[in-house]
Amino acid sequence: MTDMRKSINGLSLIVSEQFGHDPFNGSVFVFCNRSRDKLKILYWECNGFWLYYRRLDKGKFKWPAELNEQTVSLSLRELHWLLDGLSYLQTEAHTVVSGLKNN
Repeated sequence: MTDMRKSINGLSLIVSEQFGHDPFNGSVFVFCNRSRDKLKILYWECNGFWLYYRRLDKGKFKWPAELNEQTVSLSLRELHWLLDGLSYLQTEAHTVVSGLKNN
């Protein structure tokens, strides 16, 4: 859980110092508050950071209460699930099909 008072500088320091990742590498870093009703997303693009903020009026994000790891890698699909209020650990999602040929 993250202190939501932090902005770009504070969050990028968490990414580099606490998580050991490079905040400038083009990855998306998602932070959640203790109540799980607010998210901040930090993203570096070309010459500056984007900081997205989302606050739910009702409900909570399906953020895991406890993680064995400090960070979790998500696919774009899993990030969309999280933002849509679903668990990113979907067990019943359709599998991605690739390599199909048009007949």
